[in-house]
Formats: sequence, C-alpha cells, structure tokens
Amino acid sequence: MANNEESRGLKSLFDWFANRRKTGSTSLERQEREIADGLWHKCSKCGVLAYAKDLRANQMVCVECGHHNRVDSDERIRQLIDLNTWRPLDEHLRPTDPLQFRDRKPYIDRLRETQEKTGLIEAVTTGLGEINGLPIALGVMDFRFIGASMGSVVGEKLTRMIEQATQRRYPVVIVCTSGGARMQEGMLSLMQMAKISAALQRHQDARLLYIPILTNPTTGGVTASFAMLGDIIIAEPKATIGFAGRRVIEQTIREKLPEDFQTAEDLLKHGFVDEIVPRTQLKNTLAQLISLHQPAPTPPHMVLWETMSLSSTAVE
Repeated sequence: MANNEESRGLKSLFDWFANRRKTGSTSLERQEREIADGLWHKCSKCGVLAYAKDLRANQMVCVECGHHNRVDSDERIRQLIDLNTWRPLDEHLRPTDPLQFRDRKPYIDRLRETQEKTGLIEAVTTGLGEINGLPIALGVMDFRFIGASMGSVVGEKLTRMIEQATQRRYPVVIVCTSGGARMQEGMLSLMQMAKISAALQRHQDARLLYIPILTNPTTGGVTASFAMLGDIIIAEPKATIGFAGRRVIEQTIREKLPEDFQTAEDLLKHGFVDEIVPRTQLKNTLAQLISLHQPAPTPPHMVLWETMSLSSTAVE
C-alpha cells in the first residue's frame, strides 16, 4: 500500500515537472512570437531589446551599442532619397539561366524562390532621385537576394544607370553589399566587373562624381571592381570589407590575422577607405559632398568663344 502511494506521489511529481516545463516552453514560445511579430527587436551584438518603431526611426542603428543592422533596398532608398523624387530604372530586366546551372537545385528554381520570398526581381535596385534637393543616380544592392551576388542583370542595371548619369551629368552613388560574383552564371558574371568599371571610367572622363558606400558585407568581385573605384569611398561602421575570406587568407599565408582584419576601421587605417560615416549621418554627408562637387558652369566668355569658333568653322 505504501509503495503504491509512493509511486503515485512520484508520478504526480513527474507530472508537475512535465507541466512546468510545458508551461515554461509555452511562455518562451509566446515571448519569441511577440518578438517575431515585429513589436520588438533584439540586438544581435549587445542583446538589448528595442521597440521596433524606435529602431526604424533611428535607421536600424542600435541606440545602445551603435550596431548597424542590415536593411533592405527599399528601406535604404527611403533613408537616402527625398520623398516623391525616386524614379526607378530598368525594372523590366529579369535574370535568366544561360548555363542551365544546377547545384542542390536548378538555378532557375532558386531564382524563382528568391523572387517570391523577397519581392525583388534581382539583387540591385537602380534609379534617379534627389538627396536634399540634389539630383543623383543611385544603385542599392540587397543581400537578401542570393547574397547580393553579382549576376548579369546586376551588371547590366548598374551599367545602364551609370550611363544615364553620365548623359544627365548626375553624380553616381552605389550602396554596395555582396558575397561576390554569382557562380551560377560563371564567366558571364565575371564579365560584369569589367563592364561596370568601363562605364565608371567614362563617367570619370566626364569629370563627374562617383561615391560607393560599403556596407556589411562587401566582398569578392564587387570589392575587386566598382566598390573600390570611387572618387570618395565611404563605409559604414564595423562593415566587413574584403576580397577573399579570412580563413582562405590565413591558410594561404599561414599566419593568424588580426581580429579587426577586413573591417571598415582597419581599411580606413590603411587608406583603402576615405571615411566611416554612421548611417544616421549618411544622407547629410552625401548631400554635402555632392554639393561641393557639382559640375562647374561654363563661363560666359567660354560659351561666346565656342559659338564664334563654330561660326567660323561653318563659314569655312
């Protein structure tokens, strides 16, 4: 009889602990669900919970530790471009599968899934707009789309945008983030490095301004081409910027790299970056730089001289 009572007591004790764990897990799930609903955001660096609305008002920069959370291309455009001045370019361009590439799944299926998940057609959005009333051509890469890898459409859209800017005599700003060239497009992807660089050279020959903004992460073929060709190169704080990965470099040179290797601060120290600008100050900083580098108007006497020269040529 006593043994039966003890067993019932032991069983009820196990039930109590089981119910306790179940209740605890339920409350944890409820808490995680509330956070996931978008009301709160937990900083991945310092762990502080912030009201999502306040975090967005601070441009997704943690008010406690200054950590710059990753933002998508639409949010980046809202942060930089004046209201109702944005005009997107080449929205009709869509990626294809020229190599019929397949890894774990066909590339065409990967593209379709990513497009449905992100609502984007490709990894870059380009357009014309204004920053504090100053016209610019802006390209924004989005890491959600296959790691913002540089495919053929990314290269084509950026090249067309730069050519539009050269024709209109607008400065170019590209917000860079990427894992590098898109391996599913092979050599066609690598060709975009040269194509964009050539367009930027023509832009420079026209004595026009180009500013790349390096965000976290900017790596691979993007770093090896247009991300490092700017007249003024800006980076966000703590951004990872490099070509090959840290592990690959350490295995190649057989040395341990410093902890701050390939950070924006390390690149600034070695002269690869001109300035590190917090996101909350980025728009005003760009406006100041663009206003200082506006194309100088042609002096009246030069206009008169050119007119006389053309007239004399026509007479001859």
